[in-house]
Order: sequence, then C-alpha cells, then structure tokens
Amino acid sequence: MAYSYACKDCEGMEACPGKFVAETQDEVWKLMALHAAVAHGVDASTFDEDMTAYLKGLIKAV
Repeated sequence: MAYSYACKDCEGMEACPGKFVAETQDEVWKLMALHAAVAHGVDASTFDEDMTAYLKGLIKAV
C-alpha cells in the first residue's frame, strides 16, 4: 500500500502545490520534512507533539 500527503490539506497552506506519494508513511514524512524546509523555510524537527500528530494525520493511504 502507498501513502500520500498534499500540503494544501494543511491549514494555511491551501495554495501550496506540494504533493508526495511513497510506499511507507515514514518515507512520506521524510519528504514532508524536506518540503517544509525547502518550500516553507520550516524545520520539521521543531514541530511539537501536537503539530506532528496533526501533520501525520494528513497522510492518507492510497
């Protein structure tokens, strides 16, 4: 099973075209972290527990 994440699903990021598909949730999370850094200047390692849970909840099985 594959997993996907669309940045536009995150509150405040509706205009972002970033979308990722990978074989595992961990791979998607790594792509999300890289995207956050490159496209938005955000360091994913600074996310608190609530933000991490929120974002991981946006990863969908496809």
